[in-house]
Amino acid sequence: QEQLAESGGGEVAVGGSLTLSCSASVQPTRVYGIGWFRQVPGQEREFVSYIDRSGNIVRYKDSVKYRFTISRENDRNAVILQMNNLKLEDTAVYYCAADRRGMGSIRRDLYDYWGQGTQVTVSS
Repeated sequence: QEQLAESGGGEVAVGGSLTLSCSASVQPTRVYGIGWFRQVPGQEREFVSYIDRSGNIVRYKDSVKYRFTISRENDRNAVILQMNNLKLEDTAVYYCAADRRGMGSIRRDLYDYWGQGTQVTVSS
């Protein structure tokens, strides 16, 4: 069973930056489409961004476009979510997910594996 691990969460002031990383432990991360989702207590888990296996197709939630960047670092076996100009409303637990089709999606149900999540807190 594949396992995903997220890292890089923490607390940052409004306008600050954080870098999240997602790595698979059984197969190389590069074989999967990777998605990032986030969840606030009492709310549904929502799509943030995804990148396909090739790294050529990416997509973002509108509210994070131009602030967040998703990319692959295959030499580190990782997918990176660079988050800049963070806002209070970005506070959530962030999860990465792997799509065996290699595509990625905004739909949660199309992902096969999920990480445990990492907390991102943006404070004023």
